[in-house]
Amino acid sequence: EALRATYGDDDSSDFDSDHSPTLSLPANSNSQTEETLSSPLPPPPVSLLHPPNSLVRSFPHVEGNYALHIYIPVFIPSISNKEMGQFLKRVSSVVPNLHVVDIDVPLNTLCKEEHKLEQMALGREFQISLERTVPIRVHQIDSIVTMLRQKLQFQKRYWIDFNKWEVFINDDRMRTFLSLEVVTGGLPEDPRPHISLAWALGDVSGSLKKVVEQETKSSVFRGSLQSRICTSKVGGIECKIVLVLLEAL
Repeated sequence: EALRATYGDDDSSDFDSDHSPTLSLPANSNSQTEETLSSPLPPPPVSLLHPPNSLVRSFPHVEGNYALHIYIPVFIPSISNKEMGQFLKRVSSVVPNLHVVDIDVPLNTLCKEEHKLEQMALGREFQISLERTVPIRVHQIDSIVTMLRQKLQFQKRYWIDFNKWEVFINDDRMRTFLSLEVVTGGLPEDPRPHISLAWALGDVSGSLKKVVEQETKSSVFRGSLQSRICTSKVGGIECKIVLVLLEAL
């Protein structure tokens, strides 16, 4: 009502001098305006600086730093898509706030269309991280790349079996991940090689683990539990080096 009293009805579309409203300012408006402009702006809200879905940098920002990530690229064979897709649907129905890793699309949205679920959630490259992402300087890049090439030049193709659905949570407990873990081959308990398929904001590891355990027991009851969930053939190890910008995560 206040806006209509000042600017007229919604139907009013004439803005000539006869119909346009006159805006009256108090006599001391200029001094008030100057004082307002010279006053410091309040700080932005915390929610703007740290959006709820944003990641937290694992190391402090230093100008000129590059991020080094060493990983094994993995693709899930299409023959495993149907069974894994059904598992994701059942988990998503109980934990609805899951998102697909990297593309950040709600998992329950993709579950409505099977081909989108298999294509976007399962039909892309996954990564088994071989170390934490670490900062390096530009003068270190050439020597690191040379060393990695020398160490890995004789790597052969091999098969990786993913045997278990597992739940992981990051160090700051800001995100929980639904993952496939490699638990055979004489690997030590730590590190635990895995690929992550979905994530949820915050620590929901308790509820997510409960769902995974229930689904595993149901698979045993149905007689559909196998020694491996999927097997992927990999051809080597890759290294990614990117410049760390101030706004990057």
